[in-house]
Amino acid sequence: MSTINLIVLYVEDTEKSGAFYERLLGTRANVLSPGFTAFHMPGGLMLGLWSKTTAKPEAEGGPGAMEVGIMISEDGGVAAFFERARADGYTILQPLVTAAFGPTFVIADPDGHRIRICEPDK
Repeated sequence: MSTINLIVLYVEDTEKSGAFYERLLGTRANVLSPGFTAFHMPGGLMLGLWSKTTAKPEAEGGPGAMEVGIMISEDGGVAAFFERARADGYTILQPLVTAAFGPTFVIADPDGHRIRICEPDK
């Protein structure tokens, strides 16, 4: 059986994007090399940030075509994360709402990639 264990976002500046994700995730990058930064997440998933100028084949498409999700399981955790995101000046694409699947909001990283914050499915 195969497992999805890597998500790569193509970015303009890996240092700037790396700093954004370090602050957002509250963890330091595990891999730092010219043109590539990566974060090893609990559960075996890795988030990679690859410079658009060095990616082969050339990156196509753009931000907004997909979302990265961060699920918060603590009661009131999504609302608390929203208040932190607002106070920290993140670009909010969708304010905190209650969707069919629960509380959620969407922010953007420096390249405009969408990050959805929500509760895990129960």
